[in-house]
Amino acid sequence: MKMSRPRLVIAATQSGSGKTTIVTGLLAALCERGLTVQSFKVGPDYIDPGYHALASGRPAHNLDTWLTPEQLVPALFAAESEGVDLAVVEGVMGLYDGGRRGVSSTAAIAKLLDAPVLLVIDAKSMGASAAAIAQGFRDYDPSVRLAGVILNRLGSETHEVMIREAMEAIGIKVYGAMRRNDELKMPERHLGLLPVQENEERQVVQKMGQTIGRQLDIEAIMALARQAGPLMVEEMAAVSPVGRCRIGVARDEAFSFYYPSSLQVLERLGAELVPFSPLHDEKLPDVDGLLIGGGFPEIFAQDLAANTAMRTAIRQQAEAGMPIYAECGGYMYLMAGLQDFAGSRYPMAGVFAGDAVMTKKLQMVGYVTAKLKCDTILGEKGMAIQGHEFHFSLEQDAKRPLRPFDFTKLRNGVVYDAGQQYKQALGSYLHLHFAGCPTAAESFVRHCVKWRRR
Repeated sequence: MKMSRPRLVIAATQSGSGKTTIVTGLLAALCERGLTVQSFKVGPDYIDPGYHALASGRPAHNLDTWLTPEQLVPALFAAESEGVDLAVVEGVMGLYDGGRRGVSSTAAIAKLLDAPVLLVIDAKSMGASAAAIAQGFRDYDPSVRLAGVILNRLGSETHEVMIREAMEAIGIKVYGAMRRNDELKMPERHLGLLPVQENEERQVVQKMGQTIGRQLDIEAIMALARQAGPLMVEEMAAVSPVGRCRIGVARDEAFSFYYPSSLQVLERLGAELVPFSPLHDEKLPDVDGLLIGGGFPEIFAQDLAANTAMRTAIRQQAEAGMPIYAECGGYMYLMAGLQDFAGSRYPMAGVFAGDAVMTKKLQMVGYVTAKLKCDTILGEKGMAIQGHEFHFSLEQDAKRPLRPFDFTKLRNGVVYDAGQQYKQALGSYLHLHFAGCPTAAESFVRHCVKWRRR
């Protein structure tokens, strides 16, 4: 079917060009004008969408052709942007960067959505060379609709005029020119920006909106988005509930990495999602299963360890056989202990063997295929799931527990065993998207339903 939706993609030449700041400010500026705006983020990112949501007042959604089938991306986009005035998609890394052979690159998503692209260029210490860069990005793949550029980190009016003239000479329109402004810089840590859950700087977001509202040509950007033509969208397959159950979802400063549309799959299958906090709550809610996502347990290790009541409650439920699924930070929390960056060790839930040890070196980042080596709450032996890893920790002294997964790196084909399973508790460093593996979602909910009926 065809659908019409004003839309555009904000891309960049590389990571660190300032596109998250610009997108967050643009969302705030558009909302200030009374528009309803839906934002999206390309790739497996959990943190940037939090800032989008602060600015737009709506949950942001991820678009990824590895975590979900390529043909599903336009349908997810259409479903989550229904009824809005305009949709803004923030890219990942550089315009043409992604997984192996450009999997889930910003360019790939822009083409799937048939959306115009604005390229953010960090123009610090650069003059007319900015135009050469823009021309190269425009000509590299003519099927990408690169409509113009946004200049960032300009030093002066003279600097801006110099680059504008160079852009005009090659026929590339400038949609905005941002001056250097350290007040708009967002705080960072080892996985990227500081999560919104710890940094709800609404005043900074408001300032971003005011600044970007002055320095970007908002009217021209809105007109560009409205030039996007009709988009062909395949209807998503209907999902039938498999039964009623309640799934506790860990949500607090330590655990916040969830894709909203991934959780919606569980809800459509019949699960009621009940938030709880491993940091602050002393007991679990009345639930039939647990989902503990990623986040930053290493930053809150001391407080997590101090909450012995919660650690004990989770360990007891695991021992009793409750279905528990944990990803990355949640997996670390379910281990025996966690050693932080300073070398201090803290006891964790003790469901799985060994310790999670933080390192200064990034241990893994990239797309993987996870193949089940045995039957689990996500599915039967032999099932394959496409997911993503991103972590600075490694496992230590795990005493060779049952490894339920074989991971294969997309980048180089390296295969390694991963994760742990204890009774009906399953954990690993994998991040998955249930919209891309509905069979795994159905299996998890079925196990929770069965536990409810025990």
